[in-house]
Amino acid sequence: MPKDAHQKSCLTISLGQASSAGRKPANQDFFGALMPSGPTLALKGMAFAVADGISTSDVSQIAAETSVKSLMTDYYATPDSWSVKTAATRVIASTNSWLYAQSRFAGTDEVDRGYVSTFAGMILKARKAHLFHIGDSRIWRVSGRSLEPLTSDHRTAGLLSRAMGAAESVEIEYRVVDLNVGDTFLLTTDGVHDHWVLQTVTDLALGANLDDAAQQILNAALAAGSTDNLTLQIVRIEALPEDDTEIGGDIVHLPLPLLPNPGAVIDGYRIIRELHGNHRSHIFLASSDDETWALKIPSAETTSDPDAMRRFLMEEWIARRIDNPHVLGGPDAREERSSLYSVAEFIDGMTLRQWMHDTPHPSLEDVRSIIEQVIRGLRAFHRREMLHQDLRPENIMISRDGTVKIIDFGSVYIAGVQEAHPNPQEEGITGTFQYTAPEYFSNEPVSWRADLFSLGVITYEMLTGHLPYGTQVGHVRTPRDRQRLRYRNAQSKESGVPNWLDTALARAVHPDPARRYDALSEFASDLRRPSLEYRRRHHRPLAEQDPVRFWKTTTGLLALLSLGLLFALFQ
Repeated sequence: MPKDAHQKSCLTISLGQASSAGRKPANQDFFGALMPSGPTLALKGMAFAVADGISTSDVSQIAAETSVKSLMTDYYATPDSWSVKTAATRVIASTNSWLYAQSRFAGTDEVDRGYVSTFAGMILKARKAHLFHIGDSRIWRVSGRSLEPLTSDHRTAGLLSRAMGAAESVEIEYRVVDLNVGDTFLLTTDGVHDHWVLQTVTDLALGANLDDAAQQILNAALAAGSTDNLTLQIVRIEALPEDDTEIGGDIVHLPLPLLPNPGAVIDGYRIIRELHGNHRSHIFLASSDDETWALKIPSAETTSDPDAMRRFLMEEWIARRIDNPHVLGGPDAREERSSLYSVAEFIDGMTLRQWMHDTPHPSLEDVRSIIEQVIRGLRAFHRREMLHQDLRPENIMISRDGTVKIIDFGSVYIAGVQEAHPNPQEEGITGTFQYTAPEYFSNEPVSWRADLFSLGVITYEMLTGHLPYGTQVGHVRTPRDRQRLRYRNAQSKESGVPNWLDTALARAVHPDPARRYDALSEFASDLRRPSLEYRRRHHRPLAEQDPVRFWKTTTGLLALLSLGLLFALFQ
């Protein structure tokens, strides 16, 4: 069947599965597979898992089933913006804690009697396989006519050293490998791989019918003397995605609407008036469900530029996924859309840049209030593994009631979306140079501390009217250039910035990300009072601060001590 003009290749696999109690009365193994389609496939991938309950426990089968089912369900309930590693490890860790608690609630102190199992999980996303392993189940890859083990057994002196539910926390073995068309992976419990013949396994795994192959491999292991439960999954890669993940899905292929006049209605949004227009887009004030919205229509020039369209679609995608009073919001998704546009919350107010122009000498309390609200918004990004990457006064709005909101999401880095890109490429510096952290320019690893740097620069500018490094940051090209940056002291008669506050600003915008704050909340705290470190460094003894007072106090204490001694002598 021919593809539609805009249809793209997606991740496609063949799957074979088999499980058996073997010679045991009950099967304590469990396995599962979930292969979604559409945006869920692109952003979350496919999940496969096997688990083996320990034979000494009557409830271990529950542990195996719970471990597999939680990955199949809870993983897909995590934010789309999270990376596979973050989402899956949090689900696995949470499941482990629940299993451990179940054993405690049942009064079982012995691990051998508890809710304990092994676990081997694989998530296929874009062109990567993400492997998660605990215990002695295994994940393999067929390599030619041999099997390549991709996990290592967690055993010590013949006993499991790691297992789901065995302890309050669990150490997860994680690995990521590249995918190629034709790759074949096997997930097995020890009842299978302890008794198979490698040549037979590879011959069968490369066959056409994988369900039959899985059952024949189990039968062969039983014939070879396996006395344990047996479970096997065979996953073959048939096709891989060719192009970038489309944030907007099918919306991107909708036609452009004609620029509307006041009173016109687009999918339930009644146009009130045009707010702004240029060669890239037109923004209209619209109303729907007794609320006002900003409806943006891209230009034909924008739709022909893939990068510009990605940024355009990103706005609404992110706005719908972050529910925070200090981040631009978006409406609930509508089932059908007739044309190409985006909708976001309308903010009746001014940019921080305009506020700074109107308030050249703000009070320290006003600056704190604004920055603390921005911090609350940034936390919402960082909790979802997003970096704003273009934080500047023009991208911060202050509404008429004083609420501060972060806007403009066209440069946002999203871990889960970046991971879904089959051929990730560096996009260069997307932010505004004056506010961009130097590690971007020196091509070094970037973290949430880059947003902290931008926030520190904004705070510095609000208090002084200048930038902490002037235009130096834009000239950085290497780590050595970054190290040469010299901070400009914020203290002056005009700024009135005290020394302790200048110390906080210098730390927030330090050229070395590792020497910036460990949390945004620490920066917020240090904007209100001198830090403990500052007080320790600048502590002066009383004798140095006020010699007269020191000696008066010392003399008085000596006099009291002398009187006490005289009194004691005459008793």
